[in-house]
Amino acid sequence: MTNIHNVTVAGGGVLGSQIAYQSAFKGKKVTIYDINDQAVAAAEERVKNLRDSYKHDINATDEQFDAGLNNMSFTADMAEAVKNADLVIEAVPEKPSIKHDLYQNLAKMAPKDAIFTSNSSTYVPSTFAADTGRPDKFLNMHFANQVWLYNTAEIMGTDQTDPKVFNEIVDYAKEIGMVPIVLKKEQPGYVLNTLLIPLLEAASYLWGQGIADPETVDKTWMIATGAPMGPFAIFDVVGLRTAFNITKEQRGDNPDFKPFLEKIQKMMDEGKTGKDSGEGFYTYPNPAFADPDFLKA
Repeated sequence: MTNIHNVTVAGGGVLGSQIAYQSAFKGKKVTIYDINDQAVAAAEERVKNLRDSYKHDINATDEQFDAGLNNMSFTADMAEAVKNADLVIEAVPEKPSIKHDLYQNLAKMAPKDAIFTSNSSTYVPSTFAADTGRPDKFLNMHFANQVWLYNTAEIMGTDQTDPKVFNEIVDYAKEIGMVPIVLKKEQPGYVLNTLLIPLLEAASYLWGQGIADPETVDKTWMIATGAPMGPFAIFDVVGLRTAFNITKEQRGDNPDFKPFLEKIQKMMDEGKTGKDSGEGFYTYPNPAFADPDFLKA
């Protein structure tokens, strides 16, 4: 057993809310922190909306789900959120300026022995280690979307990360039902996104350049590989804001990706931000790609 009992998740978006609830579901006391009351309310609603998925996907009972909810609290007060934290998990947008500021503020408010981890999809921990004020207690722990089902936790430290801290996070991942994926050195994108990002970028290019529509791209991938969903369905699950931010950060200077960013921006302006909003490239809860007829001629 680890000594991690009180967990703060900074950022209650799609994945942050999932990480927080999964930790609470497994018995940890969890606080979600977000930047204002509106964001906190949205995070609380996201957590409550996980009930059907837990019941359907892992056969959780209402009593078990409610027990997880009872382990949670929500606040827009950073100092309050981290005052008793053994572990702080950062899950804010993939914008370096936001992360730098967050860590510098957390460093002043969190207990000196608290471990910090980042769920960053693309940035290695050494990017922010100095901001944390505790580089020996800082590393990345990256989760896949739908954490209760796709239960990997990719764990990546820096040369400064204390091996004991690294091993404690490996054990923590196991405690909350994850399979630890241990990286031996820093790698942007870890294992999963090093494999996945080229697929998503290729799909972005095909649609952005008007070569093929999203359903055609997804159908091709699903038929040819046997995958349960295609890249545009994955965009919906991840959330279009995340897809937009990552693409803009990494490919914003490449004119080949400008049409994709413009199309995604238009969708977001229309309120179509992915599965979390009920509509993205597909409409939920019954997306076309899940229909058995989707893969037929």
